[in-house]
Amino acid sequence: MQREKAFKGLSSFLISAILLFFTASIATAGNAYLVLDAKSGKILAAENADVINHPASLTKMMTLYMTFEAMHKGRLGWNSRIVMSPTAAAKVPTKLGAKAGETITVREAVQGMIVVSANDAAAAMAEALAGSEEAFAARMTAKARDLGMRYTVFTNASGLPDDRQITTARDMSILAVALMNDYPKEYKLFALDRMEFRGKVRGGHNRLMYRYDGMDGIKTGYTNASGYNIVTAVKKGSRRVIGVVMGGRTAKARDAQMAELLDRYVPKARSRWSNTLIAARESGAATYATASVSDDDLPKPLIRPTPSALAFATASEPSVPPELAPEPAAAASTAPEGWKVQIAAAPTREAAIDLLAKAQPTLSASFNGVTYYTESVATMAGILYRARFAGFDSRDAAASACEALKARSFACMLVPDNG
Repeated sequence: MQREKAFKGLSSFLISAILLFFTASIATAGNAYLVLDAKSGKILAAENADVINHPASLTKMMTLYMTFEAMHKGRLGWNSRIVMSPTAAAKVPTKLGAKAGETITVREAVQGMIVVSANDAAAAMAEALAGSEEAFAARMTAKARDLGMRYTVFTNASGLPDDRQITTARDMSILAVALMNDYPKEYKLFALDRMEFRGKVRGGHNRLMYRYDGMDGIKTGYTNASGYNIVTAVKKGSRRVIGVVMGGRTAKARDAQMAELLDRYVPKARSRWSNTLIAARESGAATYATASVSDDDLPKPLIRPTPSALAFATASEPSVPPELAPEPAAAASTAPEGWKVQIAAAPTREAAIDLLAKAQPTLSASFNGVTYYTESVATMAGILYRARFAGFDSRDAAASACEALKARSFACMLVPDNG
């Protein structure tokens, strides 16, 4: 019971620390991609790699990682049976379709998640391993941090829509590397193109894998909020490349973009042999660490570039050194007059200043006299610190600054005088 409460507490903390604040309108997914040379840890190509998006069914990659972990610890076997609870059975398609009270094997659950992206199988596995999907999601998020996935929050095991469930292209590449490094035998299951369940053969969703030479996994995903996502792994000779595309407009467009990226960059990957794959960021697990990439080289996570959304970085992000961080222009009670632009709302003043310092070079060349400041505000998630620029002569000037910021993938919203 105490352990359950601890996980629930962890879940609430992590979600509060990274939760995105949206307006009432539905945010649209932003396109992002990353191509990783997994032999060297070098990013071969990337755009918006640290922009926040929804993972959709890519979430099941972590559910499967934790399932494999439980099997290696002896908690489960391939033939172990798990109960399909009423909650799991009620999940919307796609799903295996087992009825409430029936059992499925771990093998069926794993194959169901990989081949048909079964939401009911993911929920049943979560309940089997943690007692509830909520508790399992907290463990998923904690495991993400252990692997070096800094900006990912899980709230369910399947990827069904939840504004709080977020990730980045870079984080998903880290998870792909972890799956291949930690569970190489089980990883081979991601190449399955069909499965049999209750006498019926079910085909897979990853159409690109079936026609792209050298691709052996790993997962697709889609919701209205996320757009069409895919994580791929390609092996050609001794080259091993991970590709991530998020926010595609259609499955066809997503697959075409991925194929084009792989065609262009796989030949540029390192060809030397290596048994250990390397992710593109230092992490708590030395297996994935690479000395060629430091935290200083990594961009901070950014919200999808929509003017209606607010985002903030995690409190654990390194802030700008005190000697480089100017004092805020004003406190909340004495905010500067005139039009302002806001780029984020952060859980700490330091995190807000850090984001402002990152964004300031975008404005400094074209907007004279622009300053930045933070403003505290009480929310249901606690005190947040608005990150704002001020000093614009007119609404048009502020709007022009917003356009410049959005072009650099920063979120931006106009704030009127006294706003």
